[in-house]
Amino acid sequence: MALFGLWGDKSIKLTDTGFWKSFFGSSNYANQAVTPESVLKLDAVWSCAKLLSETVGTLPCIVYDAKTLEPAKDSPLYEILHDLPNKDTTSVEFWEGIVLALLFYGNAFAEKKFVGARLVALNILHPGCVKIKRSGTDNSREYYYTENGKERKISEKNIFHVKAFGYGGDWGLSPIEYATNTLGNAMASEEAAGRMFANGLSASGILKSDQILKKEQRDQLAENMKAYASSNNSGKIVVLEAGLEYQQLTIKPNDAQMLETRRFSVEQVCRIFGVPPVMVGHTDKTTSWGSGVEQIILQFQKTGLKPILRRIEAAIWRDILTPVERKKYKVKFSMDGLLRGDSKTRSEFLSAMVNNGIYTRNEAREYEDMPKMVGADELTAQTALAPLNKLGVVATGGASPASAPQGNN
Repeated sequence: MALFGLWGDKSIKLTDTGFWKSFFGSSNYANQAVTPESVLKLDAVWSCAKLLSETVGTLPCIVYDAKTLEPAKDSPLYEILHDLPNKDTTSVEFWEGIVLALLFYGNAFAEKKFVGARLVALNILHPGCVKIKRSGTDNSREYYYTENGKERKISEKNIFHVKAFGYGGDWGLSPIEYATNTLGNAMASEEAAGRMFANGLSASGILKSDQILKKEQRDQLAENMKAYASSNNSGKIVVLEAGLEYQQLTIKPNDAQMLETRRFSVEQVCRIFGVPPVMVGHTDKTTSWGSGVEQIILQFQKTGLKPILRRIEAAIWRDILTPVERKKYKVKFSMDGLLRGDSKTRSEFLSAMVNNGIYTRNEAREYEDMPKMVGADELTAQTALAPLNKLGVVATGGASPASAPQGNN
């Protein structure tokens, strides 16, 4: 979304902090313009944001019946939250956008649309265009949204607002704003690396002469050497004359700490977003396979994903469910797909759940996306640990033929 397209012909004032922050970015020691758009050019930021937003986007948001804990597929909320929040946006795209806004702005907004008293759609609002004011005797919130150069007021009852980590006020804290120095340093190191590689020969060797060259000769020599500079001209043969000698310089990136700085920047970015570096392909000093990575992924699900999901679920309970619906429904993201593990682990888990009478066989089949079978809806349990005096007793309370007392012939 273009910056000036958000403000259009609206007059810009010194108090319009949203515009100036988006235009100049947050101040930092590296003197880089740190904005949500600029930091996305860092591959580590892109990878972390993509991982978190796409993972949440693929998790189904399910509306359950509060009493039976069965999916309430007949509820109008189920279609909006699970399938299609609005006619232009699928549920995957909607929740991706919500998470992306949380990661960059610390706040995510959607406008609720009603037909009568029925909620029919949720439309995402760009968080950089939202203002919150307090007014009235009850100190209620008023939301103002700038769109196509015009500002309009949205009542609090028509807003779905998810806040990131913060002090509990009207706004969540923006990671981009508070980590501006870290992100600015990462952008500066990327820029320095790009310039170093673009200069090519200038950092790899020097020319020596047994004569004292005049300024005109040095200028001419420097001009001639430009034909061999940059990575595009690597491999060309340099013709030297008049006693000139080329001496190779072995300036390693490690000596200049360039690679080390860039590696550290990746770790810092991952730390900001709560993503293990191995999850974005940064395997330095970390194994990229085996049980170690499995434990890292499980920890990521608990400490990286779960807080985000819980914030969204709490905001749904507060802003979308009515007081009556709060007693009737329960909304939760299903993480079953992430926690399924490999086939051996799933088999052991489902066997234990069915054999101990926790899952029916059809529930286990549903877990594996398999169709239901007739007669598999009863809870069953293994009787290997039954008391000795109960062996052979059938479920109806009668005795099996094998254990029935035998009469005298």
